[in-house]
Amino acid sequence: MDSQTSQPSQASQSPHTFQVDLRGLVDLLSHHLYSSPKVYLRELLQNAVDAITARRAEQPDAPAAVRLYAEGGTLRVEDSGIGLTESDVHSLLATIGRSSKREDGLQAARSDFLGQFGIGLLACFVVAERIRVVSRSARTPDAAPVEWTATDDGSYTVRTLPREARTEPGTTVHLVARAGAGEWLTEERVRSLARDFGSLLPYDVRVGDEAIAELPAPWDRAHPSPATRRVALARHCHDLFGFTPLDTIDLNVPLAGVRGVAYVLPSAVSPAQRASHRVHLKGMLLTERAEQLLPDWAFFVRCVLDTDSLRPTASRESLYEDETLAAVREALGERIRSWLTGLAAGDPERLAAFLSVHHLGVKSLARHDNEMLRTMLPWLPFETTDGRLSLEEFALRHPVVHFTRTVEEYRQVAPIASAQGIGVINGGYTYDSELVEALPSVRPGTVVSELDADTVTAHLDAVDPAEELALSGFLMAARAKLDPLGCDVVLRAFHPLSVPALHLDDRAARHEQARAEAEDQADDLWAGILGSLRGSAPRARLVLNHLNPLIRRISSLRDPELIGTATESLYGQALLMAQRPLRPADSALLNRAFIGLLEWATHTEPGKDDLR
Repeated sequence: MDSQTSQPSQASQSPHTFQVDLRGLVDLLSHHLYSSPKVYLRELLQNAVDAITARRAEQPDAPAAVRLYAEGGTLRVEDSGIGLTESDVHSLLATIGRSSKREDGLQAARSDFLGQFGIGLLACFVVAERIRVVSRSARTPDAAPVEWTATDDGSYTVRTLPREARTEPGTTVHLVARAGAGEWLTEERVRSLARDFGSLLPYDVRVGDEAIAELPAPWDRAHPSPATRRVALARHCHDLFGFTPLDTIDLNVPLAGVRGVAYVLPSAVSPAQRASHRVHLKGMLLTERAEQLLPDWAFFVRCVLDTDSLRPTASRESLYEDETLAAVREALGERIRSWLTGLAAGDPERLAAFLSVHHLGVKSLARHDNEMLRTMLPWLPFETTDGRLSLEEFALRHPVVHFTRTVEEYRQVAPIASAQGIGVINGGYTYDSELVEALPSVRPGTVVSELDADTVTAHLDAVDPAEELALSGFLMAARAKLDPLGCDVVLRAFHPLSVPALHLDDRAARHEQARAEAEDQADDLWAGILGSLRGSAPRARLVLNHLNPLIRRISSLRDPELIGTATESLYGQALLMAQRPLRPADSALLNRAFIGLLEWATHTEPGKDDLR
């Protein structure tokens, strides 16, 4: 084989340049990178602000003005920034992805400029079919103005203009609306977008003659008193988010490069609901939907802030998840935590008002923060057999803090436990059981115990053995009736007398019950597997109250069929009283018992039909 034929041809080694379909790229930007065409105005403002920042870095006394004029489907944006030479135009405007802010000294550039990706001007093609840029450089005063004109088919032209075309350094961008996008270039829409994006910009920004920037920021403005400041911030919150806050938390964290405010929601929200916050980057609105700005537990506030330390994504509509964002999130979380601690120490009325709405958020924080749990012990409310109390007050009343892990378990035992003097906390709500179990870590010496069916049964009085022996026939018939349901029947004496029967089980019993049901419905293979998983878990039990008059009457019955129907009725009523979800078998039992009782109630002996 000829060795030369094994070598790549010279032509195959020659580099080629990617060809970019500008229309396809604009479609990509509009449908996948940017959430809305409105970002075009943010990109224009951003370029203008960065140009002014660059000029002022060299000429501190340079003018700092941005003017926007919209009319008849066109938009003109003028700035007094650094401007461009003809070589700048070729190297920056005509090369996608290249930015003057990404040259030497990248980190320094990021601390001074808003944009770093070199795609901002392309966003204008989302609403415009033609872009015309006229610029004069402040760095090269003798350079003539230069004009760059581009269309959405990917072509552009560059030409030098007479000096009188632009006498001062700076840049003017002209947009001509594309078909169907004229509404985005109307004066009303431009003013609204400019006010939304640029209200905190540090320069003189105007749409026509109307000033857009509203400095200082609402949280930095001076007020005659704290009360008037709270009123002003509440008005600001209502304008931004549509609600009047329960309270306001300052988020001044200089080390994190953050200033702003957090508004406490006036109504409860789900912890699963992602909070959306407004974030400005060096005065420019970055996003209205920043979700990862605060710790997950702080879902009860909405923030608006300005930062110079966080890094935006390429679309500049969200924050880049990095170490800086993690540090800012921790710092803001600490600020909210300090606010809560301050309320607990000095303003219990405001804290109580806050907890009445947002106790769930504080519980979420306290389960991971022992110091917060210790601080909030006198304040966090829990459902208990003694009423709605804090853990601190409940622990003072009861030497052993009993709790249940589910609401169903609590409903089963609460009336009986209360009558027997057993204090029980309902740990079935979000975070509650975790906090009860953490109680000994912040309150040494506290004994915490999960309450199960055996504990409750042990506190009920046993019936005299002779009396129970006399009722053995009744108990045998009752047990036979409920045995197919995996439930035992026991006889006890307990208060209150009005409760005829109590259904008790625990998670182990429910697990065994579910396994047995699955085994009955499975094929031979799965039935064998499930059968091998059978454990010695305790069965559920129906505890009959020997002190209850109805139970005494039922226990005196001699007819096994009637005893069975009465037992099924007591079982169904006990389930309903505990508000337990009914299985199909339980529903069938209730229907059967109801019909059976009706039959017994209407039963007459032969030959004694009263209706004849």
